[in-house]
Amino acid sequence: MRAVWVTGVLAAAAVLTAPRWLPARVVALRAKVFEKVNGDHAITFPNADVGPDRFEEVYGHPAANGRSRGAGLSDLFWYWLSPGPEVHQEHLEAGPRYDDVARTTRALLSGPGEVLAEAAARCTGRVLDEVVTGPVTLVRLRDLMMPVWAEYFHELVFGEPCPREARDLIVGHADDVVTSLKCTGLRHPARRARLTRYLARRVAAGDVRRPLPSSLSPTEQVHYLQGTFFNTAVVQMSEAMAHLLLALARHPHVAARLAGGDERYFAHVLDETLRLYPLFGIAHRITTADLALDERTTLPAGSVLCFSYPDYHARGHARPDVFDPDRWTRPGARAHHIPFGVAANRPCPAWRLSPLALRAATFEVLRRVTPRSTVTHTRSLPSRGPCLLVRVGESPRGLAALDAFLRVRDRWEDVWRSVVQLVLGTVMVLHARRLRLAGRYFDTHDTQGRPVRRQPPSTEEITE
Repeated sequence: MRAVWVTGVLAAAAVLTAPRWLPARVVALRAKVFEKVNGDHAITFPNADVGPDRFEEVYGHPAANGRSRGAGLSDLFWYWLSPGPEVHQEHLEAGPRYDDVARTTRALLSGPGEVLAEAAARCTGRVLDEVVTGPVTLVRLRDLMMPVWAEYFHELVFGEPCPREARDLIVGHADDVVTSLKCTGLRHPARRARLTRYLARRVAAGDVRRPLPSSLSPTEQVHYLQGTFFNTAVVQMSEAMAHLLLALARHPHVAARLAGGDERYFAHVLDETLRLYPLFGIAHRITTADLALDERTTLPAGSVLCFSYPDYHARGHARPDVFDPDRWTRPGARAHHIPFGVAANRPCPAWRLSPLALRAATFEVLRRVTPRSTVTHTRSLPSRGPCLLVRVGESPRGLAALDAFLRVRDRWEDVWRSVVQLVLGTVMVLHARRLRLAGRYFDTHDTQGRPVRRQPPSTEEITE
């Protein structure tokens, strides 16, 4: 009887303390599953041989310019990003097709800074008017911001306001992509196909405000728009705003300073947010030629290189885990900071637009509401950023109770969510390996998307 009682007590203690110990252990297990199942023998930087002082040198090396061909990891990303991963700007191999696509992207993202900023503020205000209907509103920040950037990039691409039907299609698609990327849900191809059909109608009607890449077929042009603007752009800007607003919600003194109109301070807040919560965890590249690290070590062509943004951003900073915007006023703060990638190896095409739009959207939010939150803030943000929005000028009762509710709910959500991520992540990795989307594509196409003509087997091969 005593043994049963002790076992019951230990089991109860394990359950009650699960929010403290289970999520981290499940995350570690998930990482091992991904590593084993995916099968790539990847080299992660920085490491003992290539420290932070050489990180950007290797990242920007001309031989480190392969994108998808030759890496099992590519099958997984193509699986998550389909339809059309073969023409997604991030996954096109170097060459004329990439150059053609990159020119179009730059053209669609260009414009006077004040116009780009005004559109971001306008889209943000419109969505907030819909959502914030009382003194206090409970939101998930990523969900709040997705309609904002769906409208924003629809205006950039088509040069007109975004209809509600189109906004819903864009948000549904982008949310499906990022949810599967974070392994909190499975893919829904039918949901993605609805946006594809909408974009196909608009492209066929000639509604895009800039000429689309002539090197792409009409179907590929649709997939290019869907992947680059209505997937990556919407997802990344929504994630960036979710991190930024959650950081402000957890550091009221920083939010108060910004709300007071200190626009110069915003640059430090954004830099610190993207340092501590980079939008990319790992960026992978494939070597297209031998890459000599030193006289003794050469990475052969076909090596998979993984560049860890969080590890690099943490090096060389005092108290790297602390959110401290004032660190950017000190000498040397920018030594290890590449929020938009490196110039020598395809930096983010929105490196100019993003800070302008994020600043305008942030100040529009702070003009209307004060964010506050007690949830855990991690780089991957699978919780989507639970947050209270308190209307400016209001002092509602019960905020302390709501803070406590958010804290407790978040800790317990983290327990079941980490298990869901382990299960669904494993399922999708196995499915991606079985489909081999990238591998099968490059079995039949060259790096510029041209079909590869198969030679008939020789007489020697047949007789063997």
